[in-house]
Amino acid sequence: MSADDSNDDGVQEDVRERLEETAEGLDARLVDLLSWILDTETRARIYVYLREHPHATSEEIADGTGLYPSTVREALAALHEEGKVTRGKRESGGAGNNPYEYDAMPPAELVGSIVEEVQEELNTVFNLDSLLGGETPNSSPVTINVSEDDTRQDDRDD
Repeated sequence: MSADDSNDDGVQEDVRERLEETAEGLDARLVDLLSWILDTETRARIYVYLREHPHATSEEIADGTGLYPSTVREALAALHEEGKVTRGKRESGGAGNNPYEYDAMPPAELVGSIVEEVQEELNTVFNLDSLLGGETPNSSPVTINVSEDDTRQDDRDD
């Protein structure tokens, strides 16, 4: 392991610790899952902060998460481009610049945004033997449905 590898591990561990502090009370598996869905722990940390503090500016997010302001601005730009956060100008009565304020999409929408990709990947694994044999897979047995409706549990009990 090189010195750079150990330094990267230290940085990642520091980010993980700060994310877990920000998301106090969240199960560690949930934090890992959010990091996977959003690509990085930094983006997960920003998402959690925005769910706890809607209409926050990039400066407020940086202060609240302990992340560098430039890191927050870069991550917010990417999350906004992907549609995972929305932004609008903060209204103020005074003169001067009105900063953007950000909101994170609801968790159900976040999950819904990745379902198709996860479903395709699971079907690829399911059809691995066909792919290894050079055959074109002819089935997609994995189907993922996302619903906020709690009656789905009742349907499974029948």
